[in-house]
Amino acid sequence: MKYMLIMRATDEAMAAGQEIDFNEILDSMGRYNDDLIKAGVLVAAEGLDDAKESIVVDYSSQPPVATDGPYGETKELFNGFWILDVASKEEAVEWAKRAPLGGGTKLEIRRVPSLTEFPQDNEWVKKERAWREPTGQL
Repeated sequence: MKYMLIMRATDEAMAAGQEIDFNEILDSMGRYNDDLIKAGVLVAAEGLDDAKESIVVDYSSQPPVATDGPYGETKELFNGFWILDVASKEEAVEWAKRAPLGGGTKLEIRRVPSLTEFPQDNEWVKKERAWREPTGQL
């Protein structure tokens, strides 16, 4: 089962992170990712750039409106993720607890449904299966 660990940090946590040497952050994240790779559970992981560089497309009107900046009012910012392939939600939780993150940061754990959970006779599911097979993603 795949789970996405969504990293969210408050403004205070982001400010506290600015006080930590960047090489120290890279070292701790590198060790964590290395543990995930050695355990054979890491599918993908990415950090995200500064939220001030983001663009939000709002679909509450037609046509949708694109605006600069993260969101309207923010208390937490989405700033990275891991996708793990683990045996259970509990294992995903255990890996999340080991992430080298500071106070004010949270990891949201969400299951990533498998393509096999969608109607297999659907045209678009068939196309997605055909797209993914050559990449080894099935």
